[in-house]
Amino acid sequence: MNKTAQQKRRAAHRAVEWVESGMVVGLGTGSTTRFALERIAERLKTGKLQNIVGIPSSLQTEKLARELGIPLSGLDAHPEIDITIDGADEVDPLLDLIKGGGGALLREKVLAQASARNVIIVDESKLVAQLGATWPLPLEVVPFACNAEKRYLESLKSEVRLRRDSNGDPFATDQGNWILDARFSPAIRDARELAHLLEPRAGIVAHGLFLNLATEVVVAGKDGVRVMERR
Repeated sequence: MNKTAQQKRRAAHRAVEWVESGMVVGLGTGSTTRFALERIAERLKTGKLQNIVGIPSSLQTEKLARELGIPLSGLDAHPEIDITIDGADEVDPLLDLIKGGGGALLREKVLAQASARNVIIVDESKLVAQLGATWPLPLEVVPFACNAEKRYLESLKSEVRLRRDSNGDPFATDQGNWILDARFSPAIRDARELAHLLEPRAGIVAHGLFLNLATEVVVAGKDGVRVMERR
């Protein structure tokens, strides 16, 4: 395991300290979140955690959680989540996020909005002064509307690409939608204004701006682990 992965694992372990017995836990998607799932499973096996139930944000996470022995359920049975642990592609000084690099942004946002507490795990390279500085904005779109929404995003002065899988086909989300990645140069000027422009679009199922949702961000860096809290 390289140094960055070791730092991420320490940050994930810090985040899991907030998980208590009896909680409903949202389980994020991605390589960083995997460390959190492994820690939760370890604490379940030792008895330090009991009677928790996980709500996975993707089929990938569901598969991993089952392999690790984490009890799972869904939002029909548990519409209110105590804590969600997830990663992010970018974090700005207000703790607003860009998410969706792994393609699970719709389910991740559903879980985040249903959660009393959203703990985000990142390494320090994900901290940016302004969203969009290093990462394009992912948008989940229905295939029928893909070209129309691509043209709309281009009208907002972004460079847009349809995400493709390893076979060159359009990347399909767990819901069967496609993802457009929109790059704003040199960054997103006003994330809230952009969200306001995107949300009425019928063909855009979800966008990767996660605003006012993170409650804590656990940052792994060369000097250790630190916690940033929303003011």
